[in-house]
Amino acid sequence: MRWLFLLLLMLNSFYYIWHQQEAPLRAKEVISLSLYRGSQQDIHLLSESDAARENPSAPREGEEKCLYLGGFVRQEDARLVEQRLTSLDIQAQFQPLAAGSTAAYWLKVAPSSRRLVDEGLIRELTQDFSQLKNKIMPCEGIATAD
Repeated sequence: MRWLFLLLLMLNSFYYIWHQQEAPLRAKEVISLSLYRGSQQDIHLLSESDAARENPSAPREGEEKCLYLGGFVRQEDARLVEQRLTSLDIQAQFQPLAAGSTAAYWLKVAPSSRRLVDEGLIRELTQDFSQLKNKIMPCEGIATAD
């Protein structure tokens, strides 16, 4: 039985070597993508719409974006981050947000202070508060727990 296994193993290796010596593989010919897009020409992303093309950096009506820090389960953790931001002259507003049956505590960074919150500061806060998350969401229309 052992000899049969070794024989099959050797035949397999010879077969592999024989196939490797054949002509190298040719690149597949790719059919133009425009042939497949015939019926989907009218689908566009919202960022590709005419309004976004006119002024891409301007927020749309009522769509001012704000930075939110938090996602804490305990209110005390959110208050500690709020104190840390206040000590750095960053204006933040405490907001409990209801997510299903549990409440999460977030801090809304004021648009005037948003430029002060950079990746380095977020990374530093994440090291001190492991549950910290950051999101950019619309400023209005957030469902609060009030």
